[in-house]
Amino acid sequence: MEYGFLEGRPFWIVYAALFAIAFARTQTIYWIGRGVGAGLHRSRLAERIGDRIARAERLINRFGPPVVTVSYATVGVQSAIHLAAGAMRMAFWRYLVAMLPGCAGWAAIYSLGGLAVISVWWELFLRSPYLAAGAAVLVLAAAAGAAVLIRRRRRAAADTSPAVGSDEPEQTEDSRTR
Repeated sequence: MEYGFLEGRPFWIVYAALFAIAFARTQTIYWIGRGVGAGLHRSRLAERIGDRIARAERLINRFGPPVVTVSYATVGVQSAIHLAAGAMRMAFWRYLVAMLPGCAGWAAIYSLGGLAVISVWWELFLRSPYLAAGAAVLVLAAAAGAAVLIRRRRRAAADTSPAVGSDEPEQTEDSRTR
């Protein structure tokens, strides 16, 4: 897969273009969802299910923003998530705050060779599905191992640091030997 239109272009131009594409696409889907949601709220279905729609809207407003951000790392459900956010009337400012880092991450992935990695994995999958699945499992295991290691180090650092606001002075090596 060759992307001749990117050849020789400065990184910031490619990144900005991809960010703008992600932003425009996502906003379009969100606002289409808002239109669908407006129609839903005026329908007979809304009258029948009543408070369940309001409850769903509250849940999406509360827990939806992280899902919106993470959706940019998915394939296949991203549009559905943004459409649902619009249809369930997620507050625009919450949606925007969740959407911007997602767009930034998506643009970074694709401008830094994310498509190349996906392309190589797909070629591997077509030649040997078992090898591709094994590679995917290894990558996931490495990511999980890194996450566990980082968490343990942070926990250990938090356990060894003195409590904030503690009246006891921090003991230095000199004060312990006396």
